[in-house]
Amino acid sequence: MVGMVVAAPVAVIAITAPATDEAAVMAALWASAAGWNAGSLERFMSVYAEDATFVTESGRIARGRAQIAANYAASFIGGTNSRGKLSFEKLNYRQLGPEHAVLTARWTLTPAKGKAETGLTTVVFARTASGWKIVSDHSA
Repeated sequence: MVGMVVAAPVAVIAITAPATDEAAVMAALWASAAGWNAGSLERFMSVYAEDATFVTESGRIARGRAQIAANYAASFIGGTNSRGKLSFEKLNYRQLGPEHAVLTARWTLTPAKGKAETGLTTVVFARTASGWKIVSDHSA
């Protein structure tokens, strides 16, 4: 009897994880913007670490996800976002080691009517067990 090798079909599994840390950071930021655009404060805030800090336009520092969410809560009324559609344009990305990255981007809020608002943000991300999270946000 001669031995035979039978080739069994091989399942191909698509890998959907971002290919690079930069892609993962950008995906986290875009997922947050999608939450904003859907009128979901919870989804918008999901990119922030529990102990994140945020420098407000007035220069006040909000400490922790709850204080940061309180800063944005007035924009989320009745399952919508009253300030308009949020988008980001990446200006600079820099890896600060295997666990941290800094991103500078232009944010734009485009309302249904009226003039768009725009400004700059610099956010520091940290790699966590649940993905890349913002640990520091300075937006103006």
